[in-house]
Amino acid sequence: AAMPQSDRILMGPGPSNPYPEVVEALGRPLLGHLDPEFLALLDETNERLRQVFRTGNALTFPVSATGSAGMEAAFVNVIEPGDVAVIGVNGVFGERMADVAARCGAEVVRVEAEWGQPVDPQRLLDAHRSPKVVAVVHAEPSTGVRNDVGCLRAGLPDAALLIVDCVTSLGGIPVEIDAWGVDLAYSGTQKCLGVPPGLAPFTASSRAVERIVDTPRSWYLDLNMIARYVTGEGARAYHHTAPVSMLFGLHAALGVVLEEGLEAGFERHAACGQALQ
Repeated sequence: AAMPQSDRILMGPGPSNPYPEVVEALGRPLLGHLDPEFLALLDETNERLRQVFRTGNALTFPVSATGSAGMEAAFVNVIEPGDVAVIGVNGVFGERMADVAARCGAEVVRVEAEWGQPVDPQRLLDAHRSPKVVAVVHAEPSTGVRNDVGCLRAGLPDAALLIVDCVTSLGGIPVEIDAWGVDLAYSGTQKCLGVPPGLAPFTASSRAVERIVDTPRSWYLDLNMIARYVTGEGARAYHHTAPVSMLFGLHAALGVVLEEGLEAGFERHAACGQALQ
């Protein structure tokens, strides 16, 4: 017997219903991941991601896995055992950052706030004199609370890398990677971008790229290797098979987001959120 096919209106924190343009794009004829046509689409997708992240970072691309892989990529590429990681924890995903950093061998300094409350940015800045990374969830999916990111960079030592989880915020509320001095940020496709789950938009500043460890503890998420595929000119170094159809979907979604305009999109998300509340 055929499986029942339910068409749900998805009202949870994610996944959300994809844009019709995305559903259409997912059905496009498949291309090889080294096909020049596909590489041109990948380049254009990365350029659209830069516009949505509000960044000029060269290393901006979708990680070939869900948002949590974006989180892992952010930590595993810059943390070596013994490095100090200051992490804001006010929900499930701050907790997860602390877990990921600990598995990389970091000395984790937790800055906690009650669930439902934002993390005090000053406490993040005061938590340690010389952290390797300071990490915070911009919008904590488990509670819907926004943490202030824009004020952190000015108070941090130059050597500290700022990591921001934008899984729930990208495309939904203002995200200003360059203006806020964020070094590593990642998102997911299944929230405000209107794509099924499966990719993690990711961006790394030139300062973060300079500080990537020589041999990250993850082969699959090694940014040194991935960069030779996603930012390569001419001959691309094969690393893994890109999820081609998902890239078609993300490319289409970012087109919808940019056509609507980021500001108009933020207003729409706010209006929908207020209506629901």
